[in-house]
Amino acid sequence: MRLTAAISREGDWFVAQCLEVDVASQGQTMEESRDNLAEALALYFEDQEADVGEAPVIMPIDIAV
Repeated sequence: MRLTAAISREGDWFVAQCLEVDVASQGQTMEESRDNLAEALALYFEDQEADVGEAPVIMPIDIAV
């Protein structure tokens, strides 16, 4: 199964969030947060029906502030 992760830095940590289902994790590096998210998703889908829609379209938006 292929899912989409959005990873952002929050202080000293990287937070990885799955965009298709409401699961998130963190780590001290981007790779660690991604790996931890993959583990959390595997545990999530152990007890859930794998009902995932299409992957979201990700694009930047520029605004003037």
